[in-house]
Amino acid sequence: MEANEAQELQENAEHAEHDNAMRPVALTMTVLAVLVAVITVLGHRTHTEAILDQNKATDTWGEYQAKNTRSYNTALADELMRVLPIADKETLQKIAKEHADHQAKWNGKGDKEGDLQELKKEAEGLQDEVKQAEAKAVRFDLGEALLEIGLVITSVTLLTRKRAYWYVGIVFSVIGIVSAVLGLLLK
Repeated sequence: MEANEAQELQENAEHAEHDNAMRPVALTMTVLAVLVAVITVLGHRTHTEAILDQNKATDTWGEYQAKNTRSYNTALADELMRVLPIADKETLQKIAKEHADHQAKWNGKGDKEGDLQELKKEAEGLQDEVKQAEAKAVRFDLGEALLEIGLVITSVTLLTRKRAYWYVGIVFSVIGIVSAVLGLLLK
């Protein structure tokens, strides 16, 4: 065996030792990449949920406003009928009864809530769901960003062969995981 062959074998052995020393770093990067993908999907789904809830809330508020406008217009019509002289008292009473029935349905009667109150509660509930979904999405987004930062810093370990980068990357990643878990736990 020649001297340069022995030196080459020694260098190969040193590279193999370095490769074995970097296996935990490579494994960490793989796990982080999977976590980034999972948290990204969770974040996207949560943003979609918030948008759909906001659309429902907007539709419910629109329905509330339409019924509220009809109620107001019906009240104005009742006032106008009381002021104007109408010869056909029977038709007037029939129209007044229909208006009273509509007003009772929209505004409620006695202990019973009307459509307007129910729609208002429903719209406010949907708005609360939007706020919750947005709060969850923010936590997922933060978790995703921190995990990506952790992944990049960890990858610097492979280039520099300095484990300090690996440890710093793990710290960012743990904080990102905590943020994402808090997003999952948020109800």
